[in-house]
Amino acid sequence: MSAGYDLAVVGAGIVGLAHALAAARRGKRVAVIDRDAQANGASIRNFGFVTVTGQQAGQCWTRAMRSREIWAEIAPRAGIEVLQRGLTVLAQRPEAVAVLEAFLATEMGTGCRMLGRAELAADLPVTAAVQAGLRSPHELRVESRTAIPRLAAWLAAGMGVTLLRSRRVTGIALPRIDTSAGPVMAEAAVICPGDDFTGLHADRIAAMGFTRCLLHMLRVAPAAPARLPTPVMSDLGLARYLGYADLPAAAPLKARLDREKARARAEGIHLIAVQSADGSLVVGDSHRYADTPHPFAGAEVDDLILDELDAVLHLPGRRVSERWTGTYASAPDRLAWTDHVSDAEKLVIVTSGTGASTAFAIAEETIDALYGKANP
Repeated sequence: MSAGYDLAVVGAGIVGLAHALAAARRGKRVAVIDRDAQANGASIRNFGFVTVTGQQAGQCWTRAMRSREIWAEIAPRAGIEVLQRGLTVLAQRPEAVAVLEAFLATEMGTGCRMLGRAELAADLPVTAAVQAGLRSPHELRVESRTAIPRLAAWLAAGMGVTLLRSRRVTGIALPRIDTSAGPVMAEAAVICPGDDFTGLHADRIAAMGFTRCLLHMLRVAPAAPARLPTPVMSDLGLARYLGYADLPAAAPLKARLDREKARARAEGIHLIAVQSADGSLVVGDSHRYADTPHPFAGAEVDDLILDELDAVLHLPGRRVSERWTGTYASAPDRLAWTDHVSDAEKLVIVTSGTGASTAFAIAEETIDALYGKANP
């Protein structure tokens, strides 16, 4: 039987690792148990984009700001390179410019500023369709494929967290946690199952009516060197990200996009383009919802994503070098869910694809619920 721990975290995606960090910082003995030999799920199949600007007003935005602070603090310690900072939202339509101006007038617009076309063209390869843009200083971008493994390795080497890989948790009756490789003893447990709804506490998860979201992602190689000093978003993002889309000023833009971009809107497409160290771009994405998403990715959705990329960035001769899909848990009425199974057992699912942007803050809240608030 494994040595005893103060806390066992089930799941080694970003949500699970965030909880391990929060607990280890409180001096707790932590084990992270995961069914896979290495990171394989939604946490590495994304942009690595810690998004603040555009997150829903209130708790989600506050969590994103706090999570961004933690990313900035731990990234150099864990050997994680921050490849880009900030965000530029490129507006093609006057209705989109109006949304950006309305956003700037909110608390969430603090630190952001509007840029004219000439300023944008000075450091981005913008197309003639771009009228103006919003520049945010808040965001960070890491390469998720390497950042998540490095975060896990640093937690083990630098924070004393035990990683128990290639073992599935089959049951929990604290302090005993049964796994496919034998029992683990822990005084408390946090379960972070991602979009695995049929494992631990399947009945509780089923009662929430969650589903899965399938997204398409692309790696695009420009034919000639092109520099993106910040990640880029566009009009479609203003109609989807709730920090913009919930504003009254967004209604005319959404109506116009419904007419002009009906197919893209139906596929839940919005543009995010981030740049990797080799100069290539990670571009996406789309949103299809199903209990079991179809595993075959047709070209049409990818083409719609690339159409939006080409609408705002001039990248002649660009080619797609890699394609992949990912899935994450989704809910129509909440961005994250914490179920307090008992005083010592918590179930945490991010249900909006915002794990990289909010998980560190959510984890602090969970650990506070388990052990009481930390001393300032």
